[in-house]
Amino acid sequence: MTAPSLRVQPRVWIGLVIWVGYIVVVFAIQKSTGIPYDTWGDSAGNLFFGAGLSLIVATILLAITTSLLGWWGPAIHEAHRSRHTWPIFVPILVAVAAVLNLAGTDWSAYSSAFLGASLVLLLVGFTEEIVHRGLLLTALRSRFAEVWVWLLSSALFAVMHFVNVLLGAPFAGTVSQVGTAFLMGTALYILRRVTGSLIWAMVLHGVWDFSVFAAGVGTPSGVSVIANLLYLLVGIVGVAIVWVVIRGVDERTPALGSASLQ
Repeated sequence: MTAPSLRVQPRVWIGLVIWVGYIVVVFAIQKSTGIPYDTWGDSAGNLFFGAGLSLIVATILLAITTSLLGWWGPAIHEAHRSRHTWPIFVPILVAVAAVLNLAGTDWSAYSSAFLGASLVLLLVGFTEEIVHRGLLLTALRSRFAEVWVWLLSSALFAVMHFVNVLLGAPFAGTVSQVGTAFLMGTALYILRRVTGSLIWAMVLHGVWDFSVFAAGVGTPSGVSVIANLLYLLVGIVGVAIVWVVIRGVDERTPALGSASLQ
């Protein structure tokens, strides 16, 4: 397909500035509300102002940033898909785990206002994907081999979650969240490589995060335990087989002025 020319040549430092900037903006907005992380689920207002507002602002700023850089093409589309498509079972099973979470959700605990506020959480699929497996990935590809692109983008995605400690999340739980985020980052990287597009990763990311939050509202269900075990298992498998979609690939970021992407 044909995409607009790059306006700014991708550089690693640009990707890192965007990564830090995203964390700072989201943290500053969430911290300024004074709503602790572990009370977001207490009410529609807590959820919207504690999490949703920061995602809305971040979505707007990231869309503007991507447009100014002219990076929509390489951020969203792969120049060449993975030669092997079978690893897509990894993100498919993550989707199955999300469905299990939703199936086990106590929907009776949701008011219409709370449901509306929680739907805003779907925006995390756009914001965190365009930052990590979009703009950061594009920047890393300007210098590093693809194995490092996967490893660094997934590691930075995981490390980002440590900021939740500063918002009131328990440290032990956050460490576990960081570990599982690396697994999720790998599954989403596989999805991008196999489909050739970041869009599906955005959708899966948003649905998974929404399902995890939804499953924690109201009376807990045993189905969510099965979902989490499946997620953990398939995430480990994803790390074990990610090399399949990396091997032999050359996804170097196009030079300034290049307009062609497959």
